[in-house]
Amino acid sequence: MKEFDDKNRVARRTFLKTLGAGALASTAALVGCTKPNKVDEEYDDAKAYTNKVPEGSKMTYRTNPHTGDKVSILGYGMMRLPNKPKETPDSPEEIDQEQVNRLVDFALEHGVNYFDTSPAYCRGGSEAATGIALARHNRKDFFIATKLSNFAEQQWSFEESVKMYHNSMKYLQTDYIDYLLLHAVGGSSSAGDGMATLRARYIDNGVLDFLLKEREAGRIRNLGFSYHGDIEVFNYLLSQNDKYHWDFVQIQMNYVDWTHSKDINPRNTNGDYLYGELQKLGIPGVIMEPLLGGRLSHVPNHVVAKLKQRDPEASVASWAFRFAGSPEGILTVLSGMTYMEHLQDNLRSYCPLKPLNDEEKEFLDDVAGLIAKYQTIQCNDCKYCMPCPYGLDIPAIFVHYNKCINEDNMPHSLQDSNYERDRKIFLVGYDRSVPKLRQASHCIGCNQCVSHCPQNIRIPQELRRIDEFVEKLKQNTL
Repeated sequence: MKEFDDKNRVARRTFLKTLGAGALASTAALVGCTKPNKVDEEYDDAKAYTNKVPEGSKMTYRTNPHTGDKVSILGYGMMRLPNKPKETPDSPEEIDQEQVNRLVDFALEHGVNYFDTSPAYCRGGSEAATGIALARHNRKDFFIATKLSNFAEQQWSFEESVKMYHNSMKYLQTDYIDYLLLHAVGGSSSAGDGMATLRARYIDNGVLDFLLKEREAGRIRNLGFSYHGDIEVFNYLLSQNDKYHWDFVQIQMNYVDWTHSKDINPRNTNGDYLYGELQKLGIPGVIMEPLLGGRLSHVPNHVVAKLKQRDPEASVASWAFRFAGSPEGILTVLSGMTYMEHLQDNLRSYCPLKPLNDEEKEFLDDVAGLIAKYQTIQCNDCKYCMPCPYGLDIPAIFVHYNKCINEDNMPHSLQDSNYERDRKIFLVGYDRSVPKLRQASHCIGCNQCVSHCPQNIRIPQELRRIDEFVEKLKQNTL
């Protein structure tokens, strides 16, 4: 498959052509939502901007060629919903429904009509919260996307999978789903590689045949899948398009992954290939991870300076959103917008979308090359690896490590003039962001997390490397 994939890579010059300069109006967390009363660090840049969406601005829409749906180019990812403040540190997290309602209302008022959720998001609470917020509006004014997220092997039976599907409708307070996805195909499990897992979850148990009948009955309006990982699975499902007639496919795509994904991790698949294969079959794409889990709005300082020099008025995140929305074959771009600042900044990017021109695409390709050179861990903070059976907060560990690299606060050696400052920043920040019992030193290498990672990160090895680095800092032996 590697040879086939490389053969079909779009070259740098084709990068400019494929995105299309004249595109016209034609972002998953399995565990936990976000902390309350805090603007995400990945959107810190948005705080510098006015809270007002330009008056009279209009959302850009794309047309679904299969159903004629006019879908907003900005899709609301309901995976990182705001939580209420905890009464005590040990209190369970609870979604702030009032704040969710306000966000959904504001989104609808400004033209967002695609809402993406899952039975697995926000500790299982996302669908219910989304259903409550949307039920207050006319059902014809929005599209609901959800997923058959039967990740656990005890959920693979026909009965359990169908139960999950019916529960989605109950929680979402609807009798039909506009966009239903087979969730995260391509990941491996104890059943075997990506293909074996796909067959066990959806094919051999008769679940996919059931969903096809549900689509025929009109209870599913569009059927697709979200791809994570094994390219053999992606290619297989597309090769079966005459049988399944996929209405849409959700892929990870951003200006780094477009042609640099393999530079970062040889086991990844470049976005240009995924998008190109969908285009050949006329299948609309839905984009997840336009910000690479926030990394493309929290880039190294010298990259921020480069982007600001190019356009001082644009937020760092807006470059990524414009990139993701520019290809004409993209139906919508998902963003997990926890706070009003997130929503407002993204609305400024898409009301209306100003497609990238050739010069801007060339500029972003150069920026992507700079980012790819940085030895950060390619974690998107999707939390697919969680919960860890030994209590580690794997995403928080990686986020802190990457943040120190991006902010030029990474201690390198005792000879560095800023070594003591950087050492203190790293160690103090580590203890503050990750409780000691959840730090990398407690990893036993059970490998349970590895098969769940859509970025193909060798998680235990990376945790071991970080733990060794931390011990050297503590002992001043770096």
